[in-house]
Amino acid sequence: MPLTRWQPLRNIELWEPWREMESLQKEMNHLFDKFLYTGNGDSQITALAPSLEMEETPNSIRLKLELPGMEAKDIDIQVTKDSVKITGERKEETKTEEKGMVRSEFRYGKFERMIPLAVNIQNDKVTAEYKNGILQLTLPKLEEDMKKVVKVNLS
Repeated sequence: MPLTRWQPLRNIELWEPWREMESLQKEMNHLFDKFLYTGNGDSQITALAPSLEMEETPNSIRLKLELPGMEAKDIDIQVTKDSVKITGERKEETKTEEKGMVRSEFRYGKFERMIPLAVNIQNDKVTAEYKNGILQLTLPKLEEDMKKVVKVNLS
């Protein structure tokens, strides 16, 4: 059996767990920045998009969004024939004084949600109702889209 002489390892990177933790932290920060900051270049924090339910009936599309703690005056709805854009801003402050102590809390946040539609709608006949933090939109379909039938050929 031949004897070999021990030589130190060269050009091998040692595992550095703190460097990996720093890399993970940068990735997490990037992920949160992607979801929390607006995409228009400013650094205002935006709330995550509100939950949405969409239902299509033969005559219309119904949208239902959760917007708890908001007032109707703080919600903006813009409807085109093929999309709906809903934006809003929450500004809520509470201040109480008790036994010489002042307690103040506030919550601010903006959101924007663009909803593309699969069919064209009559945007001048859209109805909206806002009650108990739930926004409901009824978007009537265009007449030609309601009657539209597409024949699929099998080959």
